[in-house]
Amino acid sequence: MTALPHALRPWAATLSQLPLELALHLGPLVARLSVALGATRVPTEMMGGEPQGYDGLSRRGTLDRLLVSEWLWALEDPDELVRRAAFGELSYLQPSFRQPRSEKRMVALLDAGPDQLGAPRIAHLALLIVLARRAEAEGAAFLWGILQADPGKGHFPDVTPSSLREWLDARSLEPPTAERLAAWRQALAADTDAVEAWLVGAPRLSRLPGAETLSRVEIAEVMAPEVRQLAVEVHPIARGPRSVLLDLPPPADSVRLLKASFEPEPRAPVAASVRRLRAPRVRAFSFSSDGQRLMLFHEDGGVGAMALPQSAGATVPNPTRMKPLDREEFLGAGWRAGMGMFVLCRGAYGYRVRGQLRRLGVRRQPAHFPWTMRDTDVHPPKLKREQSPGRLTSYYDSQGQLCLLLSGLDENLYLFDHVRTDHALRVTSERVAKGVLTVATVKDRCVPVMRTGPEGVALGTVGMKEVRQVPLPDSAGGAVFFGAAEGGVGHPEHGLLAVNQRPGLWHLHQQGTARPVQLASGLRAVGAGVCHPSRAQAGLVALDSDQRAFWCVGPQNQYKLTVAEARVVHAEVSHAVPVLAWLTVEGELVLFHLREESVLYRLRVGGGA
Repeated sequence: MTALPHALRPWAATLSQLPLELALHLGPLVARLSVALGATRVPTEMMGGEPQGYDGLSRRGTLDRLLVSEWLWALEDPDELVRRAAFGELSYLQPSFRQPRSEKRMVALLDAGPDQLGAPRIAHLALLIVLARRAEAEGAAFLWGILQADPGKGHFPDVTPSSLREWLDARSLEPPTAERLAAWRQALAADTDAVEAWLVGAPRLSRLPGAETLSRVEIAEVMAPEVRQLAVEVHPIARGPRSVLLDLPPPADSVRLLKASFEPEPRAPVAASVRRLRAPRVRAFSFSSDGQRLMLFHEDGGVGAMALPQSAGATVPNPTRMKPLDREEFLGAGWRAGMGMFVLCRGAYGYRVRGQLRRLGVRRQPAHFPWTMRDTDVHPPKLKREQSPGRLTSYYDSQGQLCLLLSGLDENLYLFDHVRTDHALRVTSERVAKGVLTVATVKDRCVPVMRTGPEGVALGTVGMKEVRQVPLPDSAGGAVFFGAAEGGVGHPEHGLLAVNQRPGLWHLHQQGTARPVQLASGLRAVGAGVCHPSRAQAGLVALDSDQRAFWCVGPQNQYKLTVAEARVVHAEVSHAVPVLAWLTVEGELVLFHLREESVLYRLRVGGGA
């Protein structure tokens, strides 16, 4: 966190995990407690151990560590060299040694009983940050626990927002006891292996048997009108006591600290400007196969590709558009990074690919054919009235040529390629798979989802020589959603995956596990994704029966995401970025950021139904 003052730099590693406003309020308490604790009992670097280079200069040393600049005296003024050596004025490189971390530990035991509820726990929080940095400087492991907790359930090995939340939730109405203190001391080896052992709580902790052999920090709230302070007494085991008064943060921030509200406060969303698209109305849309573009399908049969904004204030260029020629129909549309939008056309001439699609060339020798089916007699059906073009997905074959796959018109998957026959160049069509539900580009791999029978589906990964299939358990429902996986949430190969088992029941595949997600009656899933991190884990995005409210439904909870201003006729979630898009009956296309829970973009497209 670069916004922290320079004075808080020693504790920046831990403070940076908190929101800036909380870190700035907690920082002064951390700094004052660090001064009150004083220096550690032993030097941070000890002679011996493992060498780790040099860390400064010294007036003592051997000639092999004498600075090169000092050797100049031997050439320029040998007498001065002798004099400086006699008076100890020569400079040497000082070696640094590192002691094995596992040999040292620093221990802290915190009272979570009735005497320390409320404001004193803010001082506990600041003290944990101080002790964690103190242990790091010492080269020691920092172990801390709660006096009222069972030592057999383990201790905390670090100071992170998750461990702090668990500690703040561990409030107790039981005062600390001598038996529990003795058990903790034995569990953490506080009497033998600890460099320092601290007991933190109310002043009466000093009356517990065995407390006299531990360093103590006694915390009490100052009881005076209109005074918000804590009185802290530091009793190091080998030094005299020190006292310090700590000013508490403002009430609102104090409450956030005590409730472990470590996420930034919600900011007023930036109003997304409403743009009007000067083109025939958009009747439908879909995300491209890689999820990075929004494909717009116009009433006149044209197709557009729109970039996704990164923020509410971002400038979005006008969508790229293509219109069909006379007696020509667009069968499919796609987008590929570095190549732009491309469409597959069919007319009296046969098939043709329009767009700047490079490397869809003529093959000089046969390539490995990865598909088990190769049917040249079945062709894509003619588009029905109001039916949108299908999805085009591309992949490279074993010859480095770009191949196109068309899906979404029916349950067949069609392969298109350029071939030369009778000195003419034409695009050929082949059916290569049946029972295909969808095709997506996930982690730069073409992944078709295919039925394996009446009871399940399988994920296919298109390679240069074969299409590897992975059956999905509990997939009798025949619907699959890919989702944007962030921070290692999703499957290692296919990202976040939601699989329908039966109406209302889905399984969310992430990190090697499948967790059930039950949709309430009236909810219809439109995609999968990771919503706001403070309120929900990965889950399904569902549209309510009123066709306006969107919900985020996870394995453990659900909450309302947002409400559209008019009835929604179509909605989808990108599997590449956490963006939800919907089209209303009033002709408004809206892009909504799932994690920020704010509208990114509004576009008037002339009607949606």
